[in-house]
Amino acid sequence: MSADRTILCLFDVDGTLTPPREKIDPELDEFFQKLRRKVKIGIISASDYSKIAEQLGEGDDVIHKFDYVFVENGTVQYKNGKLHSKQAIQNHIGEELLQDLINFCLGYLGLIKLPKKRGTFIEFRNGMLNISPIGRNCTFEERIEFSEIDKKERIQEKFVAALKEEFAGKGLRFTRGGLISFDVFPEGWDKRLCLDLLASEGLDAIYFFGNETSDGGNDYEIFNDPRTIGYTVDSPRDTAIRCRQLFFDEPSCES
Repeated sequence: MSADRTILCLFDVDGTLTPPREKIDPELDEFFQKLRRKVKIGIISASDYSKIAEQLGEGDDVIHKFDYVFVENGTVQYKNGKLHSKQAIQNHIGEELLQDLINFCLGYLGLIKLPKKRGTFIEFRNGMLNISPIGRNCTFEERIEFSEIDKKERIQEKFVAALKEEFAGKGLRFTRGGLISFDVFPEGWDKRLCLDLLASEGLDAIYFFGNETSDGGNDYEIFNDPRTIGYTVDSPRDTAIRCRQLFFDEPSCES
């Protein structure tokens, strides 16, 4: 396939380009830059820019390695290495509802008993709140331990159910944010936000790759949007294999 800059490959980050909260494999990083010479590439993540930079590059590297960078579910948008737009949750839902939401989460978090708790249980971002019962400062080993407990005791599922009951009719959405957290954001502020900008970019096709594409996952809405061609992946290497099959003659990255 020759170069076609009217095609965009849009990637989730955790579980799709990198292991959760880990750095991208240098070999895969090189491959995706090779892919960029054939098509446009972009990322859409629920994380903030600083976390993405830790995983995909340093400082401003990320916005120059991708044609489009959408962070915090697309409420912060970069195009061609420059900030394009930014929105803030407090301006959208108002301070009163925001504080009610935070106070409820703080109260519920105080009732959860775990073998370990660490720091940063509520992370305030431009487009959402990220809620982690164990705390985002946990180690990789503690993250895996909590994930196994959560599978059995459904801690996050019960937390979300309580939030849905308490804030019914308030225009809020709740989705899985990964192994240790879930996201709370206004209705319509899921990853499809980035498609509003991309609709005016003259693209013939948008291929989306994500690992949380089932109902309740934070890739679900954009994966199922008719404006994208969705692919479910289970690892960064699987993502590279899919891209090789689609855009190169090589059948997989294992060859």
